[in-house]
Amino acid sequence: MGKPDTKQKIISEALKLFSQKGYDGVTVADIAAAVGIKAASLYKHYKGKGDIFSAVFEEMKMRYAKQAESMQMHGSDAAQDEAVFSGISEAELIGRGKLLFNYFLHDEYAIRFRKMLTIEQYKNPESATLYAGQYIDEPLSYQGMLFELLTKSGGLLPENAQIMALQFYAPLFLMLLLCDCQPEREEEAISMVEEHIKQFCRIYKNDEMKNRR
Repeated sequence: MGKPDTKQKIISEALKLFSQKGYDGVTVADIAAAVGIKAASLYKHYKGKGDIFSAVFEEMKMRYAKQAESMQMHGSDAAQDEAVFSGISEAELIGRGKLLFNYFLHDEYAIRFRKMLTIEQYKNPESATLYAGQYIDEPLSYQGMLFELLTKSGGLLPENAQIMALQFYAPLFLMLLLCDCQPEREEEAISMVEEHIKQFCRIYKNDEMKNRR
């Protein structure tokens, strides 16, 4: 139990420091001190700071996968999630949307991870690519594929799936960023999320298919 617990603490403390000082502003010694071990002991678990940084990413992926699983969905593979969203009611879609929104808004690890990448994206092209992948490219790719599948099955109107993904995801991410900089506007943001999903359903849901069922 000791080693897994220590490795987990290293990741958590490293992320906390990265989100406060940025990657370059943190040393292995800083991380070790936050964990309560010597730097030499930290190297028994990770090769160096870069290895820890990679582990932070893997941990975020694992945590998101666990959250998605708790919602009976894959979260990254649109083909596996088509059945979940095929014929979904507006109320259920709103519920799922708000649940995920609240996860990213309030989960401590997700908050620190987003803050870390927000800081790092301005420091080097590699970090900017990671930020774009995490918060733009991957969500749009997943949702674009999902909407394409739902369009082909008749659940959504035959429109450009990639544009649908952009129109669905962008307001959600914008409201998340709003809450990051002005937490006191959370209630307003969640209300906007709900109204946004309602309007999206009115625009794109195929009523003819819904009435046939």
